[in-house]
Parts: sequence; structure tokens; C-alpha cells
Amino acid sequence: MRIAFVGKGGSGKTTLSALFTRHLARSGAPVLAIDGDINQHLAEALGHTGTALDAPPLGAHVHAIKEYLRGTNPRIPSADAMIKTTPPGRGSRLLRLLGDDELHARHVRRVGDVPLMVTGDFDESDLGVACYHSKLSGVELYLGHLVDGPGEYVVVDMTAGADAFASGLFTRFDMTFLVAEPTRKGVSVYRQYRDHAREFGIRIAVVGNKVTCEDDLLFLKEEVGDDLLTHLVQSPWVRAAEQGREQGELESSNVHALNVLRETVDALPKDWAATHAHAVEFHLRNARAWADARTGEDLAGQVDPGFVPGPPVQS
Repeated sequence: MRIAFVGKGGSGKTTLSALFTRHLARSGAPVLAIDGDINQHLAEALGHTGTALDAPPLGAHVHAIKEYLRGTNPRIPSADAMIKTTPPGRGSRLLRLLGDDELHARHVRRVGDVPLMVTGDFDESDLGVACYHSKLSGVELYLGHLVDGPGEYVVVDMTAGADAFASGLFTRFDMTFLVAEPTRKGVSVYRQYRDHAREFGIRIAVVGNKVTCEDDLLFLKEEVGDDLLTHLVQSPWVRAAEQGREQGELESSNVHALNVLRETVDALPKDWAATHAHAVEFHLRNARAWADARTGEDLAGQVDPGFVPGPPVQS
């Protein structure tokens, strides 16, 4: 299952992404974390210290990723003709989670017990000439070609606010957890996400964070209603960990909240056809809007009719 954590800047979405990923990893579940935020702090939240993580960023190797993923797909004559929304077809290289392939070997590094891939920083050379969504192309292509199996998890820490809706990446997830503090600003991003998600049938659930009292919880319930799935209380353990003083165990109420998140994800049906249909829809939108003109190709022809990625059907 592919899980996104989104929310207002400062809501704690990176912290929740790290907590949930470590929770899954410590249970023995196959899990991959991806830092898709413009502020690359997930490695630190997972416990990395010292020099910068030596993970080659996806955003800096998009051309090589395209070249690898297109495989022998006859509908994609070159990596230059492939854009971030290009869906897989017959001949494309489909990935298994943490598989023995060159993409995982190049980009995955372990932080403690968690495998991690990073998008890469938005650096000085990008200022005025690029948007961060171009760096997310690698994440979108990776998820578009990933065939994840039962009990496997990809957890992505997404950009803050509603920026994820600037591309079709938001449709690549089986569940989006929106992290909200019990404040008016904290729930404002929820309203934006709710309206966009409903338009496309995207599953979202709100996770309250930094709850300190009953009034905080009542506020969240009044503002988001049935979309409030669970909440985490203000955590001295998290504060200590952020200060480099991780000790003891996460509070039992917050462990319970992480269990609720996992149970919710595990109960979801995997709908490969719907996921692929979304991918095709946004590919065609991009083709018409800009990509046909930029590549000089009719990119609608990259869609392989009747092809849906997914695990083999058992007879």
C-alpha cells in the first residue's frame, strides 16, 4: 500500500511519517520511506545524524530513471519522449518493493531499520528556473511502475499545503493521511484536500496531532467530522528525540494511534484498475496541456490499451 502524509507546514507530518514508518519496520513489515518534501528532513526524523545521507536523490537522476523504466516498451521510443505521468505498458520495467534492481540499488539507503529514498533539495541552481514538482518526477514514475504486494508499504512525506495537487502524484496513493493541529490554520489545508480528493475519489483521513486537552480534540471533531480517524497527543518523547535525546518508549496512546493508522491501511482493498485509470487520465491532461508541444510527440499513444499493472492473476 502507498501512503502519503500531508499537512500544513509545521503540522508534524514529517514526524508522523517517520513514526509510522519506524512502527511498520519494527513489526517486520517490508517498508520504504520516501522524502518528497521540499524541506528534506525525513532522514533526520528517522534518526540520521552526522554528515549528509549519501542517497543519490531521485530528482537528480530522472532521465536515468526514465531510461530504465521504459524497458522495451515500443510505445516509448526514448527517455526524452517520456514524461513524469507516462504510464507503464507491455515492455515497461515494473518494480517490486525493495527489489533486486538497479533503481533500488542506486537510490535506497538505510537509516536505522528503515530503507529511505530522497527526492533531493531544491537548491540555488533551481531558483527562478524550476519548480519543485519537476524534482518529484522520480517519485511519480517510481510509484507508477511499482507493483507492491500485500503487507508491503511505501510511506511518502509530501510537500506542505495543497501543493501535491499541482501534479497527478496525489492519485498514486492508496491512502492519504492529513496531519492537522487543533487550530484554524491546522484544518485549513484539510478543507482544500477534502474538496480535491472527493472530486477524484481519493481516500483521505485526518490525523490530529499535538493534542493537549479535551478541548483540542473537540475542536478537531467539530471541524473535520467523520474524517477524523485518530489523534496523537503532545509528545515529550518526540520532543526529546528531536533534541537528540531519544530514550524510553513512545507514549502508549500515541502507539495506539499508529496501530489505528496501520489497521486502516490494511483494511483497504487494492484497486489496480482505478489507480491506473487515474494515471492515464492525468497523463492525457499533461499531454494536451504542455507535453505534446514540448516533446513533439502525440503522447496519448503511450497509453497501452487494456494494460493494467498489478500482480499476476492467480488461476
